[in-house]
Amino acid sequence: MANFLSKAFGFDKARHSVRTEILAGITTFLTMAYILAVNPGMFSILDGMPYGAVFTATALAAIVGTLVMALYAKKPFALAPGMGLNAFFVFTVCLTMGHTWQFALTAVFLEGILFVILTLTKVRTWLLNAIPGTLKKAIGAGIGLFIAFIGLQNAGIIADNPATLVSLGDITHGTALLAVIGIAITAALVMAKVRGGMLIGILATTVIGLFIKDPATGDAITQLTRDEAGSLQFISMPESLSPIFCKFEWGQILSWDMLAVVFTFLFIDMFDTMGTIIGVHQGAGLVPEGNRRDDIPDMEKMFMADSIATVAGACFGTSTTTTYVESASGVGEGGRTGLTAFTVAVCFALALLFTPIFKAIPGAATAPALVLVGVMMMPSIARIHWDNYCKAIPAFLTIILMPLCYSISDGILIGVIAYVAMHALSGKFKEISIPMWILAALFVCKYIFI
Repeated sequence: MANFLSKAFGFDKARHSVRTEILAGITTFLTMAYILAVNPGMFSILDGMPYGAVFTATALAAIVGTLVMALYAKKPFALAPGMGLNAFFVFTVCLTMGHTWQFALTAVFLEGILFVILTLTKVRTWLLNAIPGTLKKAIGAGIGLFIAFIGLQNAGIIADNPATLVSLGDITHGTALLAVIGIAITAALVMAKVRGGMLIGILATTVIGLFIKDPATGDAITQLTRDEAGSLQFISMPESLSPIFCKFEWGQILSWDMLAVVFTFLFIDMFDTMGTIIGVHQGAGLVPEGNRRDDIPDMEKMFMADSIATVAGACFGTSTTTTYVESASGVGEGGRTGLTAFTVAVCFALALLFTPIFKAIPGAATAPALVLVGVMMMPSIARIHWDNYCKAIPAFLTIILMPLCYSISDGILIGVIAYVAMHALSGKFKEISIPMWILAALFVCKYIFI
């Protein structure tokens, strides 16, 4: 068995624990399982994309991508259709630009093919190695703030405010109260170094949600699904993909709109994935000091998993599939090998059959894990030279803009532009590599023309 685990997932019985890897995988799944509800809800706005079919497509895309990550890259990262990318698909390409969802699916498919080519030619690895060590450390901390913000927002602890954009929500009632309780429970478990503490916190918070009501509806926050007879429902068969499977539209593949949409998908996905890989490795202390090529082993394999997942997701009928930053929750629980990712894939497969069970876990129950992971990813800030403003200003912008722009890629792009600008203004041209000049120029053009 040990030999099989080693060959299949890169598992070393001297350094890894099967129990830890499985718990880490379950934790990652629970923190990202919201996509199985959010993605179908978003796409069902479009005529011809049924909720059930998109649900199945979302799960299958996650399964394929995460299995490739587990068995080929042997890394503890999970993949699924990306947040932000799905919004661009629905609200920008379809509802604002007026294109069909078939047009958008075609753009995602073409983007995936380009990703495969860029990965095989190692262009993506070249881009990753071009980023200075200071920005890599900032990316880790920025992602920590970003995922903590996502958790706080989903739970209602951070709420919309027309005057100030955001403000503190009502933490004495409903989901916000449940999340606060969950944070306290999860923090206590983590501080006590309880194995699987974040997973236990998620489950405990879900149970408590049965007894806390949502003020808006008067119902319990944790909702158990019942059938027409009123009995609890635990199993349901997945719906058919036929309405959306491989529904591509080839008539406009040479149009300027298609070029712009494909490039935008490509750009966002590339730097979201890059940021996640850097950030999670930094947060887990898996990246040695310096900027050597071997900083992050098997980068091409991780990028290839992301590329294949995007192509598969487009065929199934969903938006760009990408590496999830919530993978940090499993890494925080000790996940280090492909067995963690394999566990996530199994969980997504089970979700296809046990949809009513996983749907019972509210966002407020997963928020504590995201907040705690945010804490775990902050130590990289200490390794940034804050007294050197040429490096400190770009690092700060990278960190702060990720949560404020709600975008990992925007944080990275602005950080790269600022890094080149600060060093050029200071006359430190020798510290700016040729790839950084090229990247900065491309990123400036991106904001001007796209």
